[in-house]
Amino acid sequence: MSSLLPVYYQIKQSIKNWIVNREFELGEKIPSENELADKFSVSRLTVRQAISQLTQEGFLISKRGEGTFVTRDENLIKGYSLEFTGFMDDLFYQVSKFRTKSVRMTKMIVPKLIKEKLELGGESDEVIQIKRVRFLDDKACAYTVNYLPVEIGMRITEKDLYKKPLLQIMEQDLGIRFLEAFQTIEASFADQEVSEKLGIASGAPILFVERIMYTKQRKPIELVQSSYRGDLYKYIVRLRNVKRKTGSVWIHQAE
Repeated sequence: MSSLLPVYYQIKQSIKNWIVNREFELGEKIPSENELADKFSVSRLTVRQAISQLTQEGFLISKRGEGTFVTRDENLIKGYSLEFTGFMDDLFYQVSKFRTKSVRMTKMIVPKLIKEKLELGGESDEVIQIKRVRFLDDKACAYTVNYLPVEIGMRITEKDLYKKPLLQIMEQDLGIRFLEAFQTIEASFADQEVSEKLGIASGAPILFVERIMYTKQRKPIELVQSSYRGDLYKYIVRLRNVKRKTGSVWIHQAE
């Protein structure tokens, strides 16, 4: 198990994955708390916490004197199969599960804000803009807009982008080594363009992620702006309380 995620949460996700993968059928009784505690080598209290949350979310139904059963709500289970949950490292690499079904590449005059973020010199007036809609199964999950310096963007084709993620193309095919990224995450809402691309209502909640990718020379090479459906993504941060001379502070725990 991961040392970053709480144990009860990992057990919860394991049981939920069993349900989604139909290792437990709809309406089937799951093992008892004692059996699950033995399986995961944890206390019954930890298992109970996981089951309690799954019950609140509707995936399990507890029947007094009979045990705990999988929901019969197939739509709920299908909906979860499109949900992404985890640390940003997980979300960062979730692109491997996507399939790109729409690509548009354009050479454009660089907007002032984009130019500043990519630290382009005064003589650089153009960038390559790449717009993609990415799907999981038949559902549009993410709308991504990338901005690249022309000399890099011109080495990438739309055909390439249908085959594999842009990050993989730049690292493996173009030999670009990224060593650092600056990323912002915010709750936002779908404007008309995003709503049309993702098939959601205008104004619907989305997770907006902007990332600037840097090479070892601390040079920004790529600006990525991604809009993720708010009903499919959860981002987890684990905080740790650290004592310092001026008092205790909460910090993001990373390994």
